Amino acid sequence: MPTTKTLREGSTRKRAAILSAARELFLTDGFDRTSVDAIAARAEVSKRTVYDYFGDKQTLLRAVLDAVGQSLITTIRRTLDDTLSEVTEAADLEDALVAFSMNIATDMLGSAEYATLQRLVRAEPGHPPHRGYNSMADTPDEALAERFAALAAAGLLDVPDPRLAADQFVALTFGVALDRLGSANAARDTRVQPLVIEGVRTFLRAYRTT
Repeated sequence: MPTTKTLREGSTRKRAAILSAARELFLTDGFDRTSVDAIAARAEVSKRTVYDYFGDKQTLLRAVLDAVGQSLITTIRRTLDDTLSEVTEAADLEDALVAFSMNIATDMLGSAEYATLQRLVRAEPGHPPHRGYNSMADTPDEALAERFAALAAAGLLDVPDPRLAADQFVALTFGVALDRLGSANAARDTRVQPLVIEGVRTFLRAYRTT
């Protein structure tokens, strides 16, 4: 079980060094085979510092997953700003939503950060931080829901439940690609883009104002 002891906030530099060392070793050696001693040596800190900052190895794994997940969420929010923040006409929605989806399907799903997250989650299935833990649970859909609510306020979408609309958008685009192809990474599979475009069009048939 993750520790319940009070942890030190400590030095930002030391914390970053420990997270970086743990990430590298969890990826190369696996969770079980990575010792706290090895993490401390790689980070150039004492073993006691690792325990003081993170409590135990399970909590450290969760912190690594959180750090990678937050980096990806930042990418999602930046992509939303780049593609959807300046849409003022309903006629521009399809192109903007396709651009958002394709940027995510290439720049994010094809990124080293996303590959790292997937490898960390899948490499040691017997050692998640706790049952049902997901470092990115809800946050990407909530960011999309916020943008849909803004588009609804501007009169471009009719979305009584923005979060439900976000869930449905993801299911119609990335979800269909995952179910059909096993991946939504458009950088590796050209078949993703036509599925994304059709998903966007289906979404707009349901939610665009008339």
